[in-house]
Amino acid sequence: MAIVLAIVGGFASLSGCTQEGSSPKPIVQRATGAPTAVATADAEEAAVIAAYTHSWEAQTEAYSKASSAGTDLRKSTTFKALAGIERDLSAMQKAGQVTTGQPAIDPKVVTVTDAKIPKATVSDCVDTTRWALIDKASKKKVPLPTERLIKYVSTATLEKWGTTWMVTELTAQNQAC
Repeated sequence: MAIVLAIVGGFASLSGCTQEGSSPKPIVQRATGAPTAVATADAEEAAVIAAYTHSWEAQTEAYSKASSAGTDLRKSTTFKALAGIERDLSAMQKAGQVTTGQPAIDPKVVTVTDAKIPKATVSDCVDTTRWALIDKASKKKVPLPTERLIKYVSTATLEKWGTTWMVTELTAQNQAC
């Protein structure tokens, strides 16, 4: 749902990628070889960003063919996030539309909680400048509203299931970045 609105509204609620060349912070080890609390936090944040990025890569692939079949979407995305994406893909199939190119993302971990089921919040600036909605048959761009946000703030909620972080909710904010 949010994704269809994003695509139809100019990709204002969906999509992202990581900056090329960026890498997680190295883990700092104590003399004993055990990770420090800071290193553990850095590693956890890196794992959250990796899961979020993987979800976006799978979303981008799914939107490029208007189908999640054959993608890794279910390996990193679930609950509300997955349901919204699947609704978007269904609407795109019915309209005969797919995407070309890819969005650019710049995610930052806002919080990571240590609970029975750890949760994390990611804030992102999604740039859809190089991500277009096209008619699958004609290969022509689908006209989108001129007032849509091309760069917008998006938030994601992730949960850690065992050793795997999963994106459970994606929310496009009606806010430019």
